[in-house]
Formats: sequence, C-alpha cells, structure tokens
Amino acid sequence: MANTLPDRIPALVQALLKAELHLHIEGTLEPELAFAMAKRNGVALRFDSVEALRAAYDFDDLQSFLDLYYEIASVLRTERDFHDLAAAYLERMAAENVRHVEIFFDPQTHTARGVAYEAVLDGLSAALAEAEAARGITGRLILSFLRDRSAEEAMATLEAALPRLDRIAAVGLDSAERGNPPAKFEAVFARARAEGLVAVAHAGEEGPPAYIREALDRLHVARIDHGVRCEEDPNLVARLRIEQVPLTVCPLSNVRLRVFDSLADHNLKRLLDAGLLVTINSDDPAYFGGYLSTNYVETQRALALEEADLVTLAKNGFTASLLPAEAKAVHLAAVDHAYEDFLVTQDPHRLP
Repeated sequence: MANTLPDRIPALVQALLKAELHLHIEGTLEPELAFAMAKRNGVALRFDSVEALRAAYDFDDLQSFLDLYYEIASVLRTERDFHDLAAAYLERMAAENVRHVEIFFDPQTHTARGVAYEAVLDGLSAALAEAEAARGITGRLILSFLRDRSAEEAMATLEAALPRLDRIAAVGLDSAERGNPPAKFEAVFARARAEGLVAVAHAGEEGPPAYIREALDRLHVARIDHGVRCEEDPNLVARLRIEQVPLTVCPLSNVRLRVFDSLADHNLKRLLDAGLLVTINSDDPAYFGGYLSTNYVETQRALALEEADLVTLAKNGFTASLLPAEAKAVHLAAVDHAYEDFLVTQDPHRLP
C-alpha cells in the first residue's frame, strides 16, 4: 500500500467504510440538543447558554466527566428524546461513511430518574431501524451496567430487560473503573451469557491491567473496551495478540480524560504493531472533541500512521464487531475495494 500523504488523509478516512464499536449514546448529546430537550421537557440546566455548557467540557479525570455526563443526561425523559438522540448520531455516521455501529446505553442512568426502560429501548430501536432502512447502516445495542453501583442493581436491570432481549445484542460494563473490578459483576455476566448475550467490558482505561485479565477470566468477555493499559503487562499483551481479543480504543477520549498527556503519547500504534486487534472509536464524542472520522484523522497525524494502518483499523472494526461471519466478509471486501477506488481517484493512471 502507498505511503501516507498527510494532505489526503481526511479524504481517505472519508472514503473508507467504517464501523464504530465503542460509543455511548448518552455521550453524543450535543449542547444544542441538550438545551432543546431541556426546554421541551421543562428541565432546568444550571448553564446559561450552549457556549457555557460547552466550556464545561474540560475534565480532570473520568469522574469529573461522569459527574457532568449524568447531570446533562437528565434532559432525556421520553421515547422521543432517545429516538432523536440516536437519530442525530446516526445521521452524522451516514455522512462519515460508517456502515455499522454498536451502541452502549445505560438504563440505570435513566430508570433511577423514573424514566421507563421501555422508553429508552423503544426510542433507540426505532432510530436504528430507520437508519438501516433509509441509509443502510446496521446497528446493535449493548446494555451496559454501571460498575459504581451494586451488582444487585445490575442484576435487577438485567432481569427487567429479559422480556425484550431480542433488541439487545450484548451486555457491557462502564462508568467509574477505580475500585470497581470486573469480578464484582461475575454473577450478572454469567446470567447474561446464559440468556444468549455476548459480554464486553470496559477495562484497563483508568483501572490496572489486572482488570483486563479479570474481565477475560471472570466475565468471559468477547472484547475489551479501552484496554490501553495492557501495555504495562507484557504477558497480557502476548495473550491479547494470541487470542486476538479486540480492543475498542478511543484516542481522543483517552487524552481528554488524562489517560495520556497528549495524542502523540498514545500507544495505539505500538499496540497495532504488536499484532493486537485494535479498533478506533469515539466513546463520548460530544464531550471529547470529535466523532469517529476525527479520531481517525487526529490519531493519524499525531502518530504518523501509514495508510495501511488506517485500512487495517477500518477492517478491524468489522472483524471485531458482533456481525455474523458472512456480513463481516462482505464489509472487509468492501473496505479493500473502497481503498482501491480511492487510490484511483488520487492517481487517474492507476489501473483499478
């Protein structure tokens, strides 16, 4: 493949078919939409303007982000709100040539405020169905448990979801990692897997490499969300390479939450070169400065990724997805075709 030419990277990223596997739908709530929903639902925000809210998106760590994240999520009250939230995100993804998304949602964030679980699920599901019909974007929902709450509450959340599991593809584990090891939720994840759900979990973001091992060995997860601290344990890196456990890495998020001091310090390139199944994702893009394509472009610039790396990352997104094998194969071939077509546009004399 061709060496990287920096001035054409945005066009290449746009041309590549992409998947996003680590996206919290509540984290796509842009200030403008938050204010519109607050007005619609009669919710008072403590910020005077969109600009004041956006200025608050300057975080010291994961907990300072979560405090604001949960506060702003209070504007989400109705099925319409969740539909509009997901529809706005999916419209952005269509414009970025994203073909598949796997979306985390946190029922406990909403049911604790009296919002019905059905309102959350129905709103998100309707937006996904519309996006597939109108834009050809496929999607899956991942029900995530809040790890800073009790395992008993997580189990109750799972049990409440059981009657409508046909809408859910997997369970996940998110929120404040420190002091909340994966093993705390071992029984919950065992029940979810027994019900036929895939398991994934956040681990190795602010938590230690041991949490990644716990997620693999105690929760039996199919992939690790974040996982960047695996590098502190060479034996763990070797295991992730051998087993090809996907890591859903979120570069801009990692910088905004001080996991890395700068994007130039990020270890994504080293993990990729070590043979790990790394993917690029946006996490909570309204808060962290960029959606999926921006994460690709900014990471390329900071780490001097080659075009071959970008193609690999795009293909990894489909390989690591929850799609069936046949669909993965179609998407992987399409990524290669898209890159070849891109090269032809860059060099009209190149034979297709």
